[in-house]
Amino acid sequence: MVPTRPHPDRPSIDRRRLLVAAAGFTAAAAVSPAQAAKPDAYADSPWRRVTDAEWRKRLPAAAYRVLRHEDTERAGTSPLNREKRKGTYHCLGCDLALFSSATKFESGTGWPSFYRPLPGVLGTKTDYRIGVARTEYHCARCLGHHGHVFEDGPRPTGLRYCNNGVALKFVPA
Repeated sequence: MVPTRPHPDRPSIDRRRLLVAAAGFTAAAAVSPAQAAKPDAYADSPWRRVTDAEWRKRLPAAAYRVLRHEDTERAGTSPLNREKRKGTYHCLGCDLALFSSATKFESGTGWPSFYRPLPGVLGTKTDYRIGVARTEYHCARCLGHHGHVFEDGPRPTGLRYCNNGVALKFVPA
């Protein structure tokens, strides 16, 4: 069999170039214009300049592993699962209020769960750590990891913000 040569008047595209181009278009389409244009309200936060060694000193060991290294606490171990009082749930790293107790619900998962965060306090990214794409969320001020958001929550949002209890502190109303 004689190898074919590209026509001199037509650009040649091999499979690798085609796949790379398709991946680039897919990634660009995944970022909505609203996401791309949204400024980072906490870009100048002093919490972003805290070193890993300082975080290790400031936080309990389990909270440090979750907030700074995206670990997950064992299901059913957080006392916040049983918290029923009115108040707010704050990031243990920087004390930013993240959730109102009015949005907390019993998900049956073993982690404190909420159907809506307070406005502008969480950032998200795609997490592939278990081999499947999930939406990870973190504190917008200190970038501490809190958990993952799933589309199996109650109305009105249909979302379940599944939070590591060790990453939160409850502040009663």
